[in-house]
Amino acid sequence: NVAEEDDAEEVPEFQVSGKIGAKKQRKLEEKQARKAQREAEEAEREERKKLESKREEERRKEEERIRLEEERQEEERRKAKEEEEKREYEEYLKLKESFVVEEEGVEEAMTEEESRSFLTEFLEYIKKTKVIQLEDLASHLGLRTQDAINRIQDLMADGTLTGVIDDRGKFIYITPEEMAAVAQYIKQRGRVSIAELAQASNSLIKLQPDSQAVAPTVA
Repeated sequence: NVAEEDDAEEVPEFQVSGKIGAKKQRKLEEKQARKAQREAEEAEREERKKLESKREEERRKEEERIRLEEERQEEERRKAKEEEEKREYEEYLKLKESFVVEEEGVEEAMTEEESRSFLTEFLEYIKKTKVIQLEDLASHLGLRTQDAINRIQDLMADGTLTGVIDDRGKFIYITPEEMAAVAQYIKQRGRVSIAELAQASNSLIKLQPDSQAVAPTVA
């Protein structure tokens, strides 16, 4: 049969065509896979760039924050220094006005250099002596006792001196470290009685004078 022979001859052609189609399909799939991989790699690179850019921005912000904080601290230190210098100068002016030498009934104001030197010696003497009778201090300075008390109170008010004036006319100098130790004792114990605090102060506050303490003298 001629028709049957024609059909038999056409089968190989379909088989060849099917093989070519499968090969093209594989190539197409491989091409699509490579494209998808490239797109995934590109997306990953873009994500890394975004992450690096974000980190760089955060780093710049942190550097700027640190810079501004350093400037703020520097400004605070500058202002604190100016305030301290202003306070010291004002205290010097007050002392210059109040420290007066009585000589043959005539009051002679100290010079600027003498006042500064005297203030330094005055503070060092009190700090080294620790416990000083105010009358004795006044006599050394050529002042009335009340004037000496006023001077000490002024120095305490501006923070130059720390201590207490007791009811027996004595000034007890207390260092900032000793004040901190007493405060820490109270904080640890909670509520304490005056007697307990007084007893603790005997061990927390040094009351013995420095053997090298020398009273300031007025020329």
